[in-house]
Amino acid sequence: MSRKLFFAAAIVWLFVTCPQTSYGWGVWGHNHITKGAILALPAEMRMFFYNHADFMIEESTVPDIRRAVMGDKSEGPRHYINLEKYGYLNEALPRTEEEAVARYGRNEVNEYGILPWHVQDMMKKLTAAFKKGNRTEILFLAADLGHYVADAHVPLHTTVNHDGQITGQQGIHALWESQLPELFGKEYKLYVAEPRYLKNPEKAIWDVIDSSYSLVSKILVPEHRMKLDNPQDKQYLMGPDGTPQKNKYGQPIHQYVYAHVYHELLNGMVERQMRKAIQFTASCWYTAWVNAGRPDMTDWVSEAVTEANAATYTADMKAYKNGKIRGCHSQKEFPSVAPAAR
Repeated sequence: MSRKLFFAAAIVWLFVTCPQTSYGWGVWGHNHITKGAILALPAEMRMFFYNHADFMIEESTVPDIRRAVMGDKSEGPRHYINLEKYGYLNEALPRTEEEAVARYGRNEVNEYGILPWHVQDMMKKLTAAFKKGNRTEILFLAADLGHYVADAHVPLHTTVNHDGQITGQQGIHALWESQLPELFGKEYKLYVAEPRYLKNPEKAIWDVIDSSYSLVSKILVPEHRMKLDNPQDKQYLMGPDGTPQKNKYGQPIHQYVYAHVYHELLNGMVERQMRKAIQFTASCWYTAWVNAGRPDMTDWVSEAVTEANAATYTADMKAYKNGKIRGCHSQKEFPSVAPAAR
């Protein structure tokens, strides 16, 4: 199928109701983005967050737990925005959730997603927590905010075709954001520059959304061509019943060779989006701290805990400056399909 026909078929279905059920980045991605953002912080903030890194790494996946395990119906729309449903490129999008509700109705907005607006709301709450000096709130809100920021850097979280279901590519979401990082993430270089102050957080998060959406076709097109060129048993691990094997979340498990070729065709996209997510997460935390008046965090750092963490901190910073993020013992979502080392 030509690229033109491929997207013509997709456009026909753009406004079909497509509930968003997929995860964002997966455990490996969220854990590494959160740890990377902590290490990217300026010295005035870094040690406080580093001393609580274990908590924040675990907390980084809690929004998905609230949605998938606890059944929190208010949680789902916070992880995505279906831009086509809001008339993206054809009309001015609402700039606040309230404006969106007034224009489309609450039920529709809950279906279409609220990701960029929720990021803005979380930044305001984190700023308030910094002003109060409430350390528990700061850690909780920062970790949650980091989750949604990371989701905003997953292009498939910005489109109605979020799992390739419109174009016959079911499973591409988990392949892109979970299986590829698990297979190839150890080779990524994840060091980023120190965070920048976001003068206009609203514009900044919409710039992220726009940038992510611009990558949707670059994710879908090469994998669609691969599907046309490869029989099913070359795409997936197959079970004894002749159907694709699935992980414990019901996501199909792709063959290593298939995943490797696709990863190469993406030309570093997953790695670049992870780096952008790390830098922007740190920038959001930093901006909230600056807007709170740069509260002195010196007294928030336990000398005993800092001393206990000293050796690990030094090793983590050394590794990070070389592009590596240590200490994320992430639960695997996919079984190892890599060829055995010789």
